[in-house]
Amino acid sequence: MTESGELRIGELSRRSGVSPELLRAWERRYSLLQPARSAGGLRLYSLDDLGRVQAMQKHLSEGFAAAEAAALANRSSPGDESSVEAGRNQLGEALARFDDGAANAAFDALLARFSLDTVLRDVVVPYLHELGEGWESGTVSIAQEHFASTLLRGRLLGLARGWGQGMGHAAVLACAPGEHHDLGLLAFGLALRSRGWRIVYLGTDTPISSIADAARSCDPAFVVISAVDVRTLRRHAAELEGLATEFRVCLGGAGAETANGRLDAIRLVGDPVSGADHLTELARR
Repeated sequence: MTESGELRIGELSRRSGVSPELLRAWERRYSLLQPARSAGGLRLYSLDDLGRVQAMQKHLSEGFAAAEAAALANRSSPGDESSVEAGRNQLGEALARFDDGAANAAFDALLARFSLDTVLRDVVVPYLHELGEGWESGTVSIAQEHFASTLLRGRLLGLARGWGQGMGHAAVLACAPGEHHDLGLLAFGLALRSRGWRIVYLGTDTPISSIADAARSCDPAFVVISAVDVRTLRRHAAELEGLATEFRVCLGGAGAETANGRLDAIRLVGDPVSGADHLTELARR
């Protein structure tokens, strides 16, 4: 990636999982990509190009011929911030009234129109924050919170199919013992996968010893442990310190923001997409 955020074709290939040769063919045959040129004549691609590639992959997986998939992807070019917000509101309204059909349709429409990074960063994460705040204030019922979380978790797990395959860096992802909130971790794993990573996902409430066993079997570049409450991490500080002597450990979730600095671990703060970019850059180094 260049300093201005543009992608060379190798980076575009790594993030999308499509070979450079096929990307060039899609650009030549269907005008799917709209690269700029560097001062030295190199093609530089934007995140909009990445979004169209991801949209084309989605349409191909649905059974469309390549020309049809490209036409659909070109028509679903990214929109502005207001249209993202409108899509998020539509999803939220459907979830609030327990309408799974409308909620799934709204989610599908977002995926068709925007890149996965945009859906994760600008739709899923903000909505989850709003949902949590509503539950704490009493404006969202327990039933609504459970319904919305279950539906979104199912959709994210559906997008995660096959994310353990490939030749990229491996990352082990797990929630700390006692932690049952994994939607943020799922979103982070999907953002990593779109950058070429292989994901070993252990899920909620995972003993540290089990995380270590899984890591020893797959030699990951990083082990990522998530917790919403910093007290969860403090209760297992000694085990985490032991894990950090064997592997490069990252802490994610709200608990990571206030964890003390004694543990030799990388803090992943902010949204899942920026966290995935940060970890990818560290892996390159």
